[in-house]
Amino acid sequence: MAGPFSDSSPDQLPSIWLCQEGSTCLAEEPPWLIRHERETLRSLTGLRRSEYLLSRWLIRQALAGASNQPADACRPVSGRPVRSEAPGGWRLSLSHSQGLVACATSHGVPVGIDLEPIQRRPRWQSIVRRWFSLREQTWLLEADDPMAFLTVWTLKEAWLKATGRGIAGNLQTLEVLPGFELIGDRPEPDWQACCFRLPDCLVTLVWKGTTNGLPAVHQVSAPQTTQTLLGSEHRQLDASVALRQTIQSIHVEQE
Repeated sequence: MAGPFSDSSPDQLPSIWLCQEGSTCLAEEPPWLIRHERETLRSLTGLRRSEYLLSRWLIRQALAGASNQPADACRPVSGRPVRSEAPGGWRLSLSHSQGLVACATSHGVPVGIDLEPIQRRPRWQSIVRRWFSLREQTWLLEADDPMAFLTVWTLKEAWLKATGRGIAGNLQTLEVLPGFELIGDRPEPDWQACCFRLPDCLVTLVWKGTTNGLPAVHQVSAPQTTQTLLGSEHRQLDASVALRQTIQSIHVEQE
């Protein structure tokens, strides 16, 4: 499976890899899982089990495509799959919803991804009132635009993944102002964000880097079987860019 990179420079843009679960049953335990993954898989049933298995399969396909290594030579670290064990030096982030799985890859720099169905926005005003900053509440409630809310939500989720934090108590560490001006709580510069609108979902990526341009978005064909990692194909999508912004540091804003 050909990858987009010819080297492993940390200045490369990150990539997004998407896979929609097919009709093939993904219940069998494949031989390529590492010990932690096998133990986790055995504790899951039904949709959660098949979604977990597809996400671990996609991690290896994404690493293979990004690094030009064979998929059966690729694997994440044990535990939360935020880094690669082989080949070394890659950062990873996962998101999934309704049978669609997204994996982000970047070489040597933090990355976070969030995937949300476009139709998912129940009681969004109450979420804004409870968890968002006063400045965010003012413009979002006045705009009364569910897609604006969804974009803000995915930006916050991706930001927290990229900076290694959970949602609890941290949703205001990235503030989204009118015009989607982004202000983060990290003192270091060069944080970037990009939102892609696909037919049924919004995919948002946050990463640290100085390279201009857009991350590549790849569609990976659903596996006929997860017993092997070989034989997968992917193609680059012409995804619609909903947002491309640099995240300003709150420390710069306060100067």
